[in-house]
Amino acid sequence: MPRVVIAPDKFKGSLSADRVAEAIAAGLRRAVPSVEVLECPIADGGDGTVAAAVAAGFEHIPVVATGPTGEPGRTGYARRGETAVVELAAVSGLSALPGGRLAPLTASTLGVGEVIHEALNAGCRRVVLGLGGSSSTDGGAGLVRGLGARLLDAEGNELPDGGAALRDLATLDLSGLRRVEMVVASDVDNPLLGDHGAAAVYGPQKGATAADVALLDSALAHFAELVAERTGTDLAGAPGAGAAGGTGFAALAILGATFRPGIDVVLELTGFEDKLAGADLVITGEGSFDEQTLRGKGPAGIAAAARARGIPVVAVAGRVTLARDDLSRHGFAAAYSLLEIEPDLDQCLARPAELLECLATKVAAEWVTG
Repeated sequence: MPRVVIAPDKFKGSLSADRVAEAIAAGLRRAVPSVEVLECPIADGGDGTVAAAVAAGFEHIPVVATGPTGEPGRTGYARRGETAVVELAAVSGLSALPGGRLAPLTASTLGVGEVIHEALNAGCRRVVLGLGGSSSTDGGAGLVRGLGARLLDAEGNELPDGGAALRDLATLDLSGLRRVEMVVASDVDNPLLGDHGAAAVYGPQKGATAADVALLDSALAHFAELVAERTGTDLAGAPGAGAAGGTGFAALAILGATFRPGIDVVLELTGFEDKLAGADLVITGEGSFDEQTLRGKGPAGIAAAARARGIPVVAVAGRVTLARDDLSRHGFAAAYSLLEIEPDLDQCLARPAELLECLATKVAAEWVTG
């Protein structure tokens, strides 16, 4: 009986990772009824991280927390034992903005801190924080506020939410801060400041103009200076400090978090290595298979883990722009695109599950024997 592990990331904007896995599994079973399938949806630290943990057996715990622009919203975290998995994107991400209205100067990560606070109240002692899909550039100031820190201006007033307000920060009071063992998971390693920092690289994606970027970078620099004075350590240049609008910085510099590549963390949470035992094939994928895929994205981590065990890996995607040699060098035996069977991109976006199932029958014909 052939054994196939299906470990895709989401097809962004059209299909969640678990739905991708279901569609591929259905296509394989249709083509080879005897196939044994293990579904293992993944993420790289961004949106979908909690869902991947829940699919692996974690319990989903619903909570209400403050959204990126102040409105309360329903969200949640994943829990197993004393470990909580929290996804920034689900609380303070672009998708959480009311009406999709961007707020580059005022969006906050306060809700992320609130979710972690709830997890600690429920008995969790270790937090895995997935960074990615952020709507804010507040340096993680909201995160630590949600855990009890106070950020005050020169008159002793609480600062407003958002990165722009950090330029008026005068006092960072950490006396009430709740401490937690934390791992931050991300697929980016940008520093906090400068041309490669949080504001310059990711601010425009969140609606920041050139003037906004300059203001945010200056405000973050001021925040980093006060954090260094308060903690005795300057981590503004640390890899990952610029992740999720600088949330990585507060996690590292104030909370003492450990930074790790997101896919490595997710593969541990989902028990992916154990699922490889006896596998004949691994199928992974994401919406667009391109150069970014090879720079720490989920499918690249899947390919590396499977290749180390001598198991062939094929990818399925909405589109594939990588050359065959690039695929081979990074451990992919082949890559298949929905555009191969449906050249109309709009149709691919409208019918991804149906088309993935059809594409999986093609993969089965070439890679799975029953």
